[in-house]
Amino acid sequence: MLPTLQTTDEIAKERSDVLWALENRLKGSGPQNIRYWRLLLKKYMWLAGLGVARALKRSLDILASLIGLILLSPILLVVMLAIWWHDKGPVIFVQKRVGQWGREFNCPKFRSMVLNAEALKVQLLSQNQHKDGITFKIKRDPRITPIGRFIRKTSIDELPQLWCVLVGDMSLVGPRPPVPQEVAKYSLNERRRLDVKPGLTCFWQVEGRGDVPFSQQVEMDIRYIDSQGVWLDMLLILKTIPAVLFGKGAY
Repeated sequence: MLPTLQTTDEIAKERSDVLWALENRLKGSGPQNIRYWRLLLKKYMWLAGLGVARALKRSLDILASLIGLILLSPILLVVMLAIWWHDKGPVIFVQKRVGQWGREFNCPKFRSMVLNAEALKVQLLSQNQHKDGITFKIKRDPRITPIGRFIRKTSIDELPQLWCVLVGDMSLVGPRPPVPQEVAKYSLNERRRLDVKPGLTCFWQVEGRGDVPFSQQVEMDIRYIDSQGVWLDMLLILKTIPAVLFGKGAY
């Protein structure tokens, strides 16, 4: 059984408890009393900042995903009709993904592969370009349909995930959500990717996408987690635009 990591709330509570313990030691008169009030002020400023940052990020997620779903609805409709016209199969592919703190959720995307894609995957495992065996990526995947190749190149296939952002399962920015089979192979350090909500875009999505080895993906995701903020999110969203237009590493 994999070890359980502390959640962000648990870490915040632990830090708060430590600060309270220090406060109790510093209570008194004179210089110690001044240090006590400084520490108390610092604690509440930190807690307030944490709450504001979470509220801003969630507000940005709700506003952007709602506007995106409305403005992009004509494109979504055209893509749905094109996928259905090709083979009369399901338009949306729903897959279990692992989100924050290991909670699974249904992650939708436009179907870009043939109907028996999962069965064919077994025959293609030896061609996996990610040699660590945790993630599966191959160039010129024969399972991808003609329309699927286009919507993958332009990341249109992931637009239905705006719904996941709207309802709170995902965020605009964060590590890409893995499948349960991948998470089962994670090391303790790799499981840090689950400390935050998964996102539509992230560092490695704008710096190479599928060309980035899994080990580097983990490093970039942890770098984001350790330095996340609203301004960084906005920067990554802006960088995603040229990454999508040029389609580097998308296949």
